[in-house]
Amino acid sequence: MSTLATKHRTGSWTGTSTGSRLPHLSAMIAAAPPVRVGVVTSILGLGLEVAGLSCPVGSVVQIGEARVPAEVVAATRTTLHCMPLGPLESISAGDDVRTTGRPALIPVGHALMGRVIDGLGRPIDGKGPLGDHDLVALENEPPNPMDRTRISEQLQLGVRALDTLTAVGRGQRIGLFAGSGVGKSSLLSMVARGTNAEVNVIALVGERGREVREFLEEDLGAEGLARSIVVVSTSDEPARMRLRAAFAATRIAEHFRGGGSDVLLMMDSLTRVAMAQREIGLSAGEPPATRGYPPSTFSLLARLLERAGTDAAGSITGIYTVLVDGDDHNEPIADSARSLLDGHVVLDRKLAVAGHFPSIDILGSVSRVASRVTTRDAAATAASLRRILAARRAAQDLLDVGAYQRGTNPLVDAAVDHEDAINDFLCQRLDAPVPAAAAWTELDALVRGMGVA
Repeated sequence: MSTLATKHRTGSWTGTSTGSRLPHLSAMIAAAPPVRVGVVTSILGLGLEVAGLSCPVGSVVQIGEARVPAEVVAATRTTLHCMPLGPLESISAGDDVRTTGRPALIPVGHALMGRVIDGLGRPIDGKGPLGDHDLVALENEPPNPMDRTRISEQLQLGVRALDTLTAVGRGQRIGLFAGSGVGKSSLLSMVARGTNAEVNVIALVGERGREVREFLEEDLGAEGLARSIVVVSTSDEPARMRLRAAFAATRIAEHFRGGGSDVLLMMDSLTRVAMAQREIGLSAGEPPATRGYPPSTFSLLARLLERAGTDAAGSITGIYTVLVDGDDHNEPIADSARSLLDGHVVLDRKLAVAGHFPSIDILGSVSRVASRVTTRDAAATAASLRRILAARRAAQDLLDVGAYQRGTNPLVDAAVDHEDAINDFLCQRLDAPVPAAAAWTELDALVRGMGVA
């Protein structure tokens, strides 16, 4: 019979029956299973290398005595490349690394309403712990294309220029394209107050720290925050945290959509999401491609944006700001986003400087589903104002030098004669949302008053 070597207190060894010891040994192993521990072998740039562990990409590990969380972003047969979700300064080569044995999780549920959380789902608003909530995996598959319901109903945004001239449907994904300081965040806060969506989920990715509280208290306000969930990752946080904030907000929105709600997801900004992925990709050894962005950046944008939209139960209407580099609307991220989204709204710096808010370039903005969510008469009214604005722009040089002859083009005459009325319609105070039905009535009265309908 086989035996287990057992040591008496005297120090001598004797044989003991395996049958009498194995059940106790099995119970001990079940109660305290062995933990496989890796080790940090090197720290380079924004990431670190770990040996001795085997984990799939996307897994979360804990490093050192402080248990700093890190996410696996790349792997070879012998090494894991991890990006920390906390300060890199507290990690040193030789630190132990333990796997958590589970994927990245994020809290979801109505307990998050009116709360501000970080990319890990931790509350940062000083209101105490979250109430009763569920934990779900951060990663999720986009809806099956054949399970998506068609977009057929307009979503009210509370902004006259958007609701009439760039109508947005429930489940549409649209981009706000602009340079810095043109009013993207202010427009988002205006939409958060004026929309009739059931839930607002707002992701502030890579924002300056001082602007977060200003956005919450001044732009969004108590009324807007009460019906919103805000996910924040400031510019000083690790790249992986900034990226997690975007996916966390999307996952929270997916949870409400799965329950049959119409959700408005606003992300500021998609460009900073791409920049975070550029840092991660280059640190993991990816080759730089267009303007230094590795190939994974563009596939990640597609994966993120496809998770919004409709499914069989509800909808996620996505509004993503795109910070165009140097006001170049053809730079790689803006060009890629425009090809993936269902429309784009362009904000014009010249209008912003002139005090025209919201500074929307009506002629440069397009909604690809506007014709499906508006009536034929409403679409014709919007097209009439667009024609008037286009005629005015074409004749602007002549008007500037006084060479335009009145009567040459009735559309230009109407634009000049009713310039103040047109600007009054297109401009709107930040704290004065307008219902979509009222906006359509005002537009119809404006166009009829110009006599060119």
